[in-house]
Amino acid sequence: MHGEYKVPGGKLVVVDLEVDGGLIGSFRLAGDFFVEPDEAIPAIEAAVIGMPADSDHAAFARAISAALPPGAVLLGFSADAVATTIRRALAEATAFTDYEWSLVVGPPLTPQQQMAADQVLAEEVGDGRRGPTLRIWEWERPAVVIGSFQSVRNEVDIDNAHRYGFEVVRRISGGGAMFMEAGSVITYSLYAPVALVQGMSFAESYAFLDEWVIEGLKGLGIEASYQPLNDITSTKGKIGGAAQKRLGSGAVLHHVTMSYDMDGDRMVEVLRIGREKLSDKGVKSANKRVDPLRSQTGLPREEIIDRLVATFRARNGLAESAITPEEMERIDALVAEKFSTEEWLYRVP
Repeated sequence: MHGEYKVPGGKLVVVDLEVDGGLIGSFRLAGDFFVEPDEAIPAIEAAVIGMPADSDHAAFARAISAALPPGAVLLGFSADAVATTIRRALAEATAFTDYEWSLVVGPPLTPQQQMAADQVLAEEVGDGRRGPTLRIWEWERPAVVIGSFQSVRNEVDIDNAHRYGFEVVRRISGGGAMFMEAGSVITYSLYAPVALVQGMSFAESYAFLDEWVIEGLKGLGIEASYQPLNDITSTKGKIGGAAQKRLGSGAVLHHVTMSYDMDGDRMVEVLRIGREKLSDKGVKSANKRVDPLRSQTGLPREEIIDRLVATFRARNGLAESAITPEEMERIDALVAEKFSTEEWLYRVP
C-alpha cells in the first residue's frame, strides 16, 4: 500500500507498507523533508512495523514520537504527518493528480441556484456521473449565505437585508455567514471523491484542499497562509474562509469565499457582527472597505481568478467544462423543493 501527504506549508511525506495477518509487516518512509540525525528514519520504520493495521492516528503518532532518538529534529513534517500518511495508505486514499479535473466558470446564478448547484454537482461527482470539478461562482444578485447550523435571527438584520436588496439563503455546509455582492468576492467550490481526503482529520483536509490557492496567492505577492480551522489569512489580515460538507454519496464539497473589495459599512448593517467577529474580519470600524485581494495585488478581480486557476491547472491539470442541461434541471428542481422553502431557510430560526 502506498500513501502520500503534502504537509500544508511543509514537505511531502511518502510511505509504502504491507499488511500481513492484520499487522504492518513492512514499512518504508520517504519524502523531501529534512531530519537529523539520519538514524531517526530507521527508528520510525522499526516502530511502525508490527503495529496493528487498524491502529488509529493517535496510536501511530505516539509510537513514532516515542521511537525518535533524543534531540531528533524533523523539519517540514512531524510524527502526526507520518501517522496521517500511514492512515491514507491503509485507506487507499487518492491524490489530486490521480484525477482528470474539470473547470466550471459561472454562469451567474441566483443565490438559491448557487446553493443547489453545490449539492447537485457534489452528488454528481459522488455518483460518478461527473469527474472532480473546480467551480468559480458568479453572482446574479447580492446575497447573505448563512451556514447550515446558523440562526437567521442571530446572523442577519432582515430589514436591512431587504432594504439593500440582499437575498438570504442557507447552504448545506457549516461555518459562518458570507456577505456576497457581484464583483466584491471570489468564491470557488471543489467537488471531489471523498477518497481524496481519506485518512485526514477535518482540520488537515481543510488546509490540504486549499494548498493550491495559498500557492496562487503567494504567486500574486500576498504573504498568504492557512489559519486553522478554516481561514485563509495574510500578514495584513484575513482574506477568506472555507466550509466543507462530506456527502453520503461519497463526495466531499469544499468551498471558499475570499474578499476582493467588500463594503465593510454595508456588511455590518446587514450582518449582526459583534466586535470580536469584526476584529477577526480585519474591520476595525464600519466605515472601511474590506479589500485584501484588491489592495494587496492592485489587480482586477478577473485577473486574480485567472492566475489562481492557472496555479490549479499547473499543479493538477484542468479541462474546460460547464454545467450540463441535466444538472441545471436538477438544480432548479432542488431550488423549488428545498432551497427556496421557508422550512429550509428557517430550520434554525
